[in-house]
Amino acid sequence: MNILLIEDEKRIRDFVCCGFREQGFVVDCCDNGDEGFQKARSREYSAIVLDIMLPGRDGLSILGSLRKLGINTPVILLTARNELGDRIEGLNLGADDYLAKPFFVEELIARIHALQRRVTGDRQNNIVSGNFRLDRIHREVYWCEQSVGLTGREFNLIEYLMRSPGRVFTRTQIMSHVWGYDFAPNTNVVDVCIKRIRKKISLVNDDESPIESIRGVGYRFKKCDMNP
Repeated sequence: MNILLIEDEKRIRDFVCCGFREQGFVVDCCDNGDEGFQKARSREYSAIVLDIMLPGRDGLSILGSLRKLGINTPVILLTARNELGDRIEGLNLGADDYLAKPFFVEELIARIHALQRRVTGDRQNNIVSGNFRLDRIHREVYWCEQSVGLTGREFNLIEYLMRSPGRVFTRTQIMSHVWGYDFAPNTNVVDVCIKRIRKKISLVNDDESPIESIRGVGYRFKKCDMNP
């Protein structure tokens, strides 16, 4: 696993990094919030271990900004202030877990493994791209955290596109996968279905639709840019 540790106390940073590496983790360490935020938003990590009290940007500010950018990397907060208000604020901002100092590195490692097991299960059942989330178990779609009511066919179409964000699919490919038709040159059923989906998305939130038209070719689901 690739872990980002943002912790300004050298003693804690050193023993945590040592413990992680003994477990075979690849670790990036930094001692201030500004550098930590840049790493967190520009690289992919399995998890982020984030101290609340940091020079530069504090941990809660970093967490809030990452979630607003659509970066859903699991985050474990570290804090010396074992107060209910800090824990609640962190969880409300999107933290996945917290650990109060002092702590055993073995417990931190166990919590990271537990988070990874949970995230792996979530990823099998949820497809997320930016502000768009598709729940395969309940067959529900959310745009900017608001439910979008789609028919079964519309759901299957958008799931097909979302599985490969950035990839362009021809109308024939979409027809074959969603409708089961191998060849239907004189139908505009794909275009009509896409139009309905876009309209339903815009009624929920009028941000730019994540479904892009590629002139003369077909459609693709916009690949989320993690570095806007």
